[in-house]
Amino acid sequence: MKHALALILAVAAAPLVAAEGMSAAEFEAYVEGKTLYFGLSGQPYGAERYRDDRRVTWSFLDGECKEGYWYEDAGQICFVYEDRPDPQCWAFYREGNGLRAEFAGDPFSTVLYEARQSDEPMLCYGPDVGV
Repeated sequence: MKHALALILAVAAAPLVAAEGMSAAEFEAYVEGKTLYFGLSGQPYGAERYRDDRRVTWSFLDGECKEGYWYEDAGQICFVYEDRPDPQCWAFYREGNGLRAEFAGDPFSTVLYEARQSDEPMLCYGPDVGV
């Protein structure tokens, strides 16, 4: 019993090690040339095409696409889009067969999961098609 208590106390006193997100080099090696489809709480959320020079195209799967780019800042991967100049920063983790992305600074911890990937570009119709 004394040894079990000592083990419990030792484990409880051990510092917690936070998992580190992917570095820019790891992220770039994983995503470049691909289109990743992300889900949120089991539902489709959006897709992003990753091109060379860290350029991206994002869509909420509504046919409208936004151009942007990504960069690394303080261990996070940040995205800037044509319609939103404030950076959207995420921590990306390899998990199972895909990625998990946690939004930085979100008190509700938005977490996206890679649902699938493709080598094909997304369909982008643009705003107000047919108007």
